[in-house]
Amino acid sequence: MSSSALTHSTIKNGWYSEVNDMWPGQSMNIEVDEILHVEKSKLQDVLVFKSKTYGNVLVLDGIIQVTERDEFSYQEMITHPALFSHPNPERVLVIGGGDGGVLREVIKHPQVKEAVLCDIDETVIRVSKKYLPDMSISYTDPRVTVHIGDGFDFLKNKKDYFDVIITDSSDPVGPAEKLYESHYYELMSGALRAGGIVSAQGECQWLDLPLIKSVTKFARKIFPVVKYAYTTIPTYTSGQIGFVLCAKDASTNFKEPLRRLSSEEELKLFKYYNSEIHR
Repeated sequence: MSSSALTHSTIKNGWYSEVNDMWPGQSMNIEVDEILHVEKSKLQDVLVFKSKTYGNVLVLDGIIQVTERDEFSYQEMITHPALFSHPNPERVLVIGGGDGGVLREVIKHPQVKEAVLCDIDETVIRVSKKYLPDMSISYTDPRVTVHIGDGFDFLKNKKDYFDVIITDSSDPVGPAEKLYESHYYELMSGALRAGGIVSAQGECQWLDLPLIKSVTKFARKIFPVVKYAYTTIPTYTSGQIGFVLCAKDASTNFKEPLRRLSSEEELKLFKYYNSEIHR
């Protein structure tokens, strides 16, 4: 089927509209230039469209995951506060993140020797390689390996292995709901080496305070250090998204990066993150 013939229930009269019970009384709307891809994978509805002002947009189950215009603020902030807080992050695991954006940020760190991505849906990886090249370019790095499967099962078979685990999950509905439960955080703790760090998608302060309180409460029973960080990003609901940062080492100070780059290096590598934003 040609792209001009593609249709999707979220796109009407040239506009994508994101309406969901998780954020009642509001919606996100983006003007569409062209629908590029529509597919039902075994797990979720996958939509990619070219927008008028945000570049290509990836939507899963009716919720925006990334846009080419603003994705950097999310990818950088879920990644760099965690990696710069670890003294030597050699082994990094990304759960979810099939678009490759978090991986792109992970491999900017020369300390990283092994970057593993575990995503449950190969469709997201395949589609991202075609329509999101600035993010999926990360898959060409020789340090990267990909595992298609459930993150729970993957973690059960990895003990005391990773230095940093980043959970780039979707919202807590369907298969992703269990990624916001204490058992998952226990599995991540078990898969981390001594001094290991977690950075997990932590939802929106404006919409999800009860969930954020619940996650940080049980996380503090598992990790001695738990903090909540955030970034601003216009195409996520209410323009804000957070990250739950956890450390196995009680001396970890998430407000002070352990490695500093020059201002020139930061400007070259990052669009949003820098050491002052970290603090």
